[in-house]
Amino acid sequence: MKNALLSLMLIIALSSCRQKTSPEPLKESPGLYSKNFQPAAFENDNRKENIASLAGKLHELIVAHAEERHIPGVAYGVVVDDELVLSSGTGLMNREKKLPARTSTAFRIASMSKSFTAMAIVKLRDEGRLRLSDPVVKYIPEIAGITYLTEDSPQISIENLLTMTAGFPEDNPWGDRQLDESDAMLTELMASGPSLSNPPSYTYEYSNTGYALLGAIIKRVSGRTYQDYIRDEIFKPLGMDQTYWEIDEVAEDQLAIGYRWEDEKWKLEPMLHDGSYGAMGGLITTIEDFSKYVSFHLSAWPPRSGVDKGPVKRSSLREMHTPQFSRLYAKAEDYNGDTCALINGYGYGLGIRQDCHGITWVSHGGALPGFGSNYVFFPEYGIGLMAFGNLTYTTPWPYDKIAQLLFEKGKLQPRSLPVSDILKERQAQVTELIQQWDTVQGNELLAENFYLDKSRGHRMADWASIWEQAGAIDSVSEVSPYNQLRGQYKIYTKNGIVRVYFTLSPEPDPKVQQLEKIFEAGD
Repeated sequence: MKNALLSLMLIIALSSCRQKTSPEPLKESPGLYSKNFQPAAFENDNRKENIASLAGKLHELIVAHAEERHIPGVAYGVVVDDELVLSSGTGLMNREKKLPARTSTAFRIASMSKSFTAMAIVKLRDEGRLRLSDPVVKYIPEIAGITYLTEDSPQISIENLLTMTAGFPEDNPWGDRQLDESDAMLTELMASGPSLSNPPSYTYEYSNTGYALLGAIIKRVSGRTYQDYIRDEIFKPLGMDQTYWEIDEVAEDQLAIGYRWEDEKWKLEPMLHDGSYGAMGGLITTIEDFSKYVSFHLSAWPPRSGVDKGPVKRSSLREMHTPQFSRLYAKAEDYNGDTCALINGYGYGLGIRQDCHGITWVSHGGALPGFGSNYVFFPEYGIGLMAFGNLTYTTPWPYDKIAQLLFEKGKLQPRSLPVSDILKERQAQVTELIQQWDTVQGNELLAENFYLDKSRGHRMADWASIWEQAGAIDSVSEVSPYNQLRGQYKIYTKNGIVRVYFTLSPEPDPKVQQLEKIFEAGD
């Protein structure tokens, strides 16, 4: 299924019995953990107010985009943490009946379904009912006759399916048209020996078929239909009671009808029923319901102590957000059109990018005949956006303009990590040491092998030269932490600034293992 957002390209005759597997250890909380750890947090947090103030301008952008692209109807929303703070719709969800598109309208969201499939697999893994490293043939024996391209090819694993690295060819739009096919069709396809375009675990290539197979695995392992498992284990815990798999389950005055723009007019697209390929793109939902799912993903950040509310652990969600087989796009552009290199990869049912500004976003698009949808969330900002449209293979929003609006007009800032107690303590000790280099203090503060790469005498001479240039100390800044055991700070002096960088060792009582400095002369 085509993933429209930001160019991300970017089963079966199923048995109802549960297969016995050799489970890997459950992802349980550790026995010991720090009581002093402080997670990253927002300073002067006014994100909700800032974003709410942009409602009018955001709506203008969506309306103009829908008119330009001939999209009959669009519904959209913005989530901050666990709240849908801004949402609306424009146009019609059903042109024949003149029904407006609303946040309660149920759109087919196509490939945005994939992360639900991935979440179900991860949940089964966490429960010890399968391994991501398991070969797919263990659960789908029909695939045993597949012809690999090379003698050194590894067997296709569950993780290969999750990360689009199984070797199946990119199957848009072919896979889109298989949505309502029977389980028997997928079984026969696997038994016939499907063609591969690459050896497994070699490279990324977008595959709807791979996610259809994950749906089959969920059914065979859980003993329930794929749809029932997702409904019971994900929808219900999140309170998503307006989310469906089958168009016949949706009230007529709630279901968005799909169209294509052809010959300067809208034409109805066939509304496909659910089937064996539903795991790759069959989901039907509303902005109001889907916002709960986006909020759940945002809840995984930052890492912290406290009870996990589920449906899966926060650490498992962060695992889903971790890119695999990342690719560098050196000449990519940011939302201002400026060259801005980025790294792009695919996690578990989600695309992940980080750009030259350090902004990380997790996203997925979806497109089928009659529909186009996108969502993106920014883990470090606690913000999520989503938009659904009812036009074939459309992008329902002007993403660059919206990103520019949010980050520039909304003045969004990421969380910042508080300084750990040990960094504060060591900063004061380092500041004292580098002025006097007292032997006793050094023995207590520095790691036992600190002087192996440069002797104490040479280090003292280097710092003496720094102080000769810098002059008397006026003040010392707080530490800017990279993590719990590494940071930097500034010493403001008569003649400039001394930047100090230090890293602590992994010992129970962490010592200074690295100490660097840069002097910047003042004007």
